[in-house]
Parts: sequence; C-alpha cells; structure tokens
Amino acid sequence: MDKRSKAAKTVPSGQSRRGVTPAEAGSDFAAAPESPVQGDLSRAVVIRHTAYPKGHHIRPHWHGRAQFVFAVAGTMRVRTERRAWIVPPSRALWVPAYTVHEIQMHGIVDMHSLYLSDVAGAGMPASCAVLDVTPLLRELVVRAAALPANYDERGDDGLLMRLLMAEIRRLPHCALDLPLPESRDLTQLCERILADLSTRRPCDFDASELNTSTRTLYRRFLRETGITFARWKQQARLLESIRRLAEGAPVTTVAVDLGYESPGAFSTMFRRALGMAPRAFAAESSAVRTVL
Repeated sequence: MDKRSKAAKTVPSGQSRRGVTPAEAGSDFAAAPESPVQGDLSRAVVIRHTAYPKGHHIRPHWHGRAQFVFAVAGTMRVRTERRAWIVPPSRALWVPAYTVHEIQMHGIVDMHSLYLSDVAGAGMPASCAVLDVTPLLRELVVRAAALPANYDERGDDGLLMRLLMAEIRRLPHCALDLPLPESRDLTQLCERILADLSTRRPCDFDASELNTSTRTLYRRFLRETGITFARWKQQARLLESIRRLAEGAPVTTVAVDLGYESPGAFSTMFRRALGMAPRAFAAESSAVRTVL
C-alpha cells in the first residue's frame, strides 16, 4: 500500500465512498472496502493483468491510487454512485484515486489495470472518463504487462512506461457515460428502464409510476442528472448498443431489440454520437476479438 493509502483511513472530503449496484439500488455502500494495489509500490506505475469469466462482478471498492482500466478483450460496465460507463475493448476508463466503483463483466474479459502514483498521474482528469485507446497504446499496455513487478525504472523498461503514460495523456475523451439520479425513486425508475430498453414507454407513464406529473419528473430528472429525461433514455440505449455490438450482435438485431424504428434510424443516432457507423464499430470490435 502506498503512503497516501496508509494515511487515508477515510476517503478525502468531497469524494464519495458509496456505490450503487443495479440489484441493490438505494443500499448504503459507505463502507465499501479498499482493494489494495498488488505490486511493487515503489514504482510509479503498477500493472495488474487479470482474466475474468463472463458475468463476473467486482463489488464496490476503491484504491489509494488512480486506475486506468483497460480490457484488450471483453466489454465492461463500470458504475459509481452517480454514473455508469460502458467500456468496450477499443476504450479504457480513467478512475481517480479513492473513487468507489464496481465492474460488471460482459463476455470473457482480459483486463489490464494500471495503478498510478500521484506524480505519474499528473495532468489526468479529476473525475472518471472514458478514453479512446489507440493501437499504439494497446501494444504498449500488453508489452508493459509482461514486465517484472520490480522493472527497472531507469532503463528500457522505465522508458516503455514513460512512453505509455505519454500516450495515455494524449487520448481523446468519449461520451460513453450515463448519469444516475440521486433520489431513490428516480434511481429505481432508471433501473426499470435499463432492464427493458426495447420498450418505448411514454413519459406520462413513467411519471404515473412515481405518482407525479410529467413536468415535475422532467424538472427533478434534469436537476439530479444534468440532462433531460429523453436524452438520458437515448444515452442508455446508445451504451447498451455499444455493449451488444462489441460482443458481436448484428446491427439490425441491435436496432430492433432496442426499439428503433429502423436500422437506418439507429445508424444515424450512433454515427452522431460516436462519429462512426455501427457497422464500422462492430468491424473494429470483431478485429480485436480476432487478433486475440
């Protein structure tokens, strides 16, 4: 455990140590445990390579170091108390130190986690962010994971790590997050929607479930999440489509299952959000699976 972790009996002020899982929304996760970083913490960057089976769930926890979560195979759903992210193989998630999070594996996941000291992580985002992984970074991560735990920071191994970090700092951000409301009733409503994204329910139906008006629902949702209710539903479908495409589902099947009027309407939405057609994204994901 590094020095900051030893000194930190509680999470610093302003940072949450609560996590909410889909099955346990509303439960108190204030006592989420620390998951110590395994490796030589005299090194600025520690890499841990782990394979997880389909459906594996890592319960809410936190680390005393910032974490760069990247899977060269498989798709992950990462959640904190107030946000969720889909992380396919072509993306990674930056998780600042002391951030309570949980991870759900979709498919067999070959995860590479980088744990960074404060100095190594300088200049990185202050909050969680999905990053677009370049082919160069992917190869650097795979190469770095093969190094011994006590790699020579002053030699070629250290040069590899510095190049790896330089490439990470250059990665563009991706809008693959989903904000979550704070209140229990809205959280439960969101979980019901996420459980059946194929159903296009009118907003007055959702409001009636909460015994409130549509206007009040809109106002509360915008205040708690920062986006409109309609935009949230669209983003939820986008993230689910990314997960399914990354796992090899056909574009037409994904479009139909998620309630789009046509594959063309789905493609238009997908291209607008990610800057690429769903078939191109599916081909990219397939290439990654083929290589592995």
